[in-house]
Amino acid sequence: MTGAGPLVLIGPAGAGKTTLGREVAAATGMPFVDLDAVADAYYAEVGWNLARLREHMGVVGRLATEAEWEPARAHAVARVVADHPDAVVALGAGHTSYTGTEHLTVVRAALRRCREVLYVLPSPDREVSLRILRQRCARDKGRDWIVDGHDFLAQWLDDPAVRLMATRTVHTGDEAPAETANRLLRRHG
Repeated sequence: MTGAGPLVLIGPAGAGKTTLGREVAAATGMPFVDLDAVADAYYAEVGWNLARLREHMGVVGRLATEAEWEPARAHAVARVVADHPDAVVALGAGHTSYTGTEHLTVVRAALRRCREVLYVLPSPDREVSLRILRQRCARDKGRDWIVDGHDFLAQWLDDPAVRLMATRTVHTGDEAPAETANRLLRRHG
């Protein structure tokens, strides 16, 4: 893979961004960064951390907390892109979905500096994708992402701004992650 800036994978929870990102990184020799794994340090730069997030959720609920947490998430995206220009970076689903246009603008500007932004989905069919994502999240993370009556998976899947951030959509289908990575690399070969 050639070009400037990181290769970024975006998409809803359960899409396989982390697994695919690790495969692409291993095949190219690029470092891999999972923003979910390193974000707490970035959140702290703007006064947030995961403990505060969990505490706040207990007081006002998940949906309200997500909105209040948007500046920290946008800051984390901008920082990870700047700090890891030669990496494969996986962004957690919440790092690309915003209600505030000012935070969305920050993220879009950061992602424009990337060599490519891949939107990872299981299928081009929305209902098939949502079913697969929900099954994966229940199996792998023990949650279906319906919180306080709000369907976060559907929100992330249906958010048109996320699609606009991507330079390309990758449908993984029934492929093993290594097969999808090889397909991506052949395209860039």
